[in-house]
Amino acid sequence: MFSAVLIVIVFLTIMLGVPITFALGLVSLAGLLIKGLPPIVLVQRLFTAVDSFPLVAIPLFILAGALMSEGGVSRRLVRLADALVGHLPGGLAMVVIVATAFLSAVTGSAIAAAAAIGGIMIPALTSQGYSPRFSAALVASAGTMGPIIPPSIPLVIYGVITGTSIAKLFLSGFVPGILMAIALSVPAYFTSVKCGYRGRATKASLREVLDALKDAFLPLLSPIIIIGGILGGFFTATESAVVAAAFTFVLGFFFYRELKLSDLPRVFRDTAVSTGTVLIVLGTASVFTWFLTVQQAPKAITEFLMSVSQSKLVLLMLINVILLFVGTFIDTISALTIFTPLFYPVALRFGVDPIHLGMIIAVNLTIGMITPPLGVCLFVSSNIAKVTLSEMLNDLKPLLLALLVVLVLVTYIPEITLFLPKLFP
Repeated sequence: MFSAVLIVIVFLTIMLGVPITFALGLVSLAGLLIKGLPPIVLVQRLFTAVDSFPLVAIPLFILAGALMSEGGVSRRLVRLADALVGHLPGGLAMVVIVATAFLSAVTGSAIAAAAAIGGIMIPALTSQGYSPRFSAALVASAGTMGPIIPPSIPLVIYGVITGTSIAKLFLSGFVPGILMAIALSVPAYFTSVKCGYRGRATKASLREVLDALKDAFLPLLSPIIIIGGILGGFFTATESAVVAAAFTFVLGFFFYRELKLSDLPRVFRDTAVSTGTVLIVLGTASVFTWFLTVQQAPKAITEFLMSVSQSKLVLLMLINVILLFVGTFIDTISALTIFTPLFYPVALRFGVDPIHLGMIIAVNLTIGMITPPLGVCLFVSSNIAKVTLSEMLNDLKPLLLALLVVLVLVTYIPEITLFLPKLFP
């Protein structure tokens, strides 16, 4: 009962506009004092939460994404996507989806993917007669592939919390990520046909495709090096982030020569700010979930859900409903660190594979990035397109529906997620 009161208080304070980190920290501190536990526990748990070697991957993947954006990689991936699909009806819309999928295999972040592609493609879309509202909604929706297609920052965090193999979690994201790209292409195609949005006048010649592929070949090597190196035993998932950051620096500075030394202080500063934001949320959320665990909240939740139904299908449906709801007003990292420790033991009791659960949570929370009022990808793309969130909603609905279809498939067909991890025991 006490744990339930604390959870309600946290949600109320967040809805009142209190920053999530402060809401979690203050409520946790209040809970410790009420239960007579020493306040020093708060500091100890904060330190313990971030004192983890696998978490080193987070700032390095953030850095790799920032270096990619500054080093001209986004433009080359867009050019390749245009050569491949730019001639289709709504060709530029298809380019957004394909280019974002390519970039997602480098950045591991929805915000980074949406910002990098949006900065290039939204002006290009609007100049070709595409509605700014549709352009912004499409870029935001495509950005949700960022945390699914490996490497993925949310999957790194899930792996740290649950002790699940990060390498296998990375592998589990390939097929769902491709499904998301295909699903988004369907409403994008029909919207383009309905509104008369056209692609490039002629199909790219084989030479144009090969030239674009040659130009983008090195960036496309990045995910191959990362995943191949992990599976080949050359480095761990954490060390792969070091390889990714070093590779992107060499690419932008020595090969393309678009990354300048004068850019590095700003890149490092932005990376530090983003990393600090993630880690402070991880720390306070860890304190909160630890306190709930001490109060046996996971056990209570397990017993409650088992009293509702003994069906694994019903359990998965309830998890989806809860996560889709909280994703509308809690950011991905906070929701991940709060709810993973609560749902993980329940899912294990029902026989859900930890890797499958990780992908269900990841897809749910990335969809939350395009659901108001806290759809961070919507804010990124709307700022670029100079439109309001309310103006984007009608164009967003079919894209959101497509992603929900993928969520249902991922939830109830485990092999979509587990197929590749099973090939590499």
